[in-house]
Amino acid sequence: MQFTAAQIALLINGNTEGDATVVVTSFGKIEEAKGGQLSFLANPKYEEYLYTTNASVVIISNTLELKQPVHATLIRVADPYTAFATLLTKYQELRTQQLTGIQQPSFIASSATYGENIFVGAFVYIGENVTIGKNVKLFPGVVLGDNVRIGDNTILHAGVKVYFDCVIGSHVIIHAGTVIGSDGFGFAPQADGSYQKVPQIGNVVIEDHVEIGANTTIDRATMGSTIIRTGVKLDNLIQVAHNVEVGAHSVIAALTGVSGSTKIGRRNMIGGQVGFAGHITTADGTKINAQSGVTKSIKEPNRSFNGTPAQDFSASLRNEVMLRNLPDLEKRVKELEKMLEQLRSGQ
Repeated sequence: MQFTAAQIALLINGNTEGDATVVVTSFGKIEEAKGGQLSFLANPKYEEYLYTTNASVVIISNTLELKQPVHATLIRVADPYTAFATLLTKYQELRTQQLTGIQQPSFIASSATYGENIFVGAFVYIGENVTIGKNVKLFPGVVLGDNVRIGDNTILHAGVKVYFDCVIGSHVIIHAGTVIGSDGFGFAPQADGSYQKVPQIGNVVIEDHVEIGANTTIDRATMGSTIIRTGVKLDNLIQVAHNVEVGAHSVIAALTGVSGSTKIGRRNMIGGQVGFAGHITTADGTKINAQSGVTKSIKEPNRSFNGTPAQDFSASLRNEVMLRNLPDLEKRVKELEKMLEQLRSGQ
């Protein structure tokens, strides 16, 4: 990476203040950055570092009023965080675009087809009738089962396993160790107390612009499809069960478990360690606080929930306040009882 401040400003639609010809070659946090590095200021808590940073270029908001002189070249934008994220994305794309070719040893079935500029790392397995788009990057240890389809510009990091018949869209990123299309947890109880496995003959469909964290598992449907809709972002270590549907542009934090046939609405925000019961739905715009347990369907859109079982966020906060006040209430009740007893004794 080697860009001038002027070139960076052009990429993010910003305006420079200072030396527009200064060159940066890497990124750094504003409090730790060195000369030749690019940083940004989005959180006002870090403004003090703007005046002492060694960064050569800093991205800041159009509305920020400087309180002291700044040594770095500034690039003013409407949203510094988004602008910096855009630059990091461009940087990452430049790095991955350089990867092309097929490393050995690897196995590609003769019936598999793939587009231009593909990268296949060592020890990758590509099964029969697999279809892979252009600019796809498969890092070492990736396994693609028979009939898998992958769209353009998708990246599968090391050790990702995609079972047979699953479909992955374009511009998808799946991080290391994730498993797509393993069997759903389906077992029929028998009269003798044993369990008979129910074959899982569906698949998983992951639409475009989805990102899935490391070591997440998404089970194939019993019949039909488990579906991750466009723009969904899943954190590490998430379990998505069979026949689940996650609505477009929803985000789910780590260690969440979604039970079978649950339908999560669009633009949901799910905190870490949330548990969903099976066969329920959540409305669009739902927000669930970390460690909550969702046991019933949520039908009203754009509401926030907390606790186990999950309840309206404001109501749950009031309940927590009441619980914290219980010792004081108990003390007051005992004092009142004592006063009543004294009044009775006086009569």
